[in-house]
Amino acid sequence: MARYTGPITRINRRFGMAVFPANKAFERKPHLPGIHGPRLRRKYSEYAIGLNEKQKLRYMYGLTEKQFRLTFERAKNIRGVTGEVFLQLLEIRLDSVVYLSGFAKTRRQARQIVNHGHIKVNGHKVDISSYQVSPGDEIEVKASTSSRQLATRAVDDTRMRIPPVWMTRYDETLRAVINRLPERSEIEPGINEQLIVEFYSR
Repeated sequence: MARYTGPITRINRRFGMAVFPANKAFERKPHLPGIHGPRLRRKYSEYAIGLNEKQKLRYMYGLTEKQFRLTFERAKNIRGVTGEVFLQLLEIRLDSVVYLSGFAKTRRQARQIVNHGHIKVNGHKVDISSYQVSPGDEIEVKASTSSRQLATRAVDDTRMRIPPVWMTRYDETLRAVINRLPERSEIEPGINEQLIVEFYSR
């Protein structure tokens, strides 16, 4: 399945949460899409519940089904609770880190910024959005004027979004340092990762 590029409000309403950044349309109509959305009550099978949870997380991080499944398979081979390790691997992708640091307004924009070569990791340009950062890594915006303008505008627009405690952002130099790996309590609380583990274990 290809990466989703369609209407974001429809997806937010489908899952009843801001999978993509919320807008006024979602705030006005947070119920299911369609004329019967406000009063529609659906009964979901266990398979459908697991599928919905998987799709919700996949949309949130903007991955294709293949990328999502490969990340899950990696998580299974790492010591620890599979669901938590899986979320951790998604959170420390370079595009996600760029988004969380405030250098991009959305994860879509963060992926584009990385792919276009605007980001350096430990002094080297990295244009692979799936690159996994590690504790001690330094992420910075390239010194070019266009790169700096993009990031500065994003930081100004995301002042209300505080970077997570496991990283430190330096606004003056448009730089972020990864202090440690994120813990489960510091990652999206609206996801039940155990349902995803059970879905892939069928």
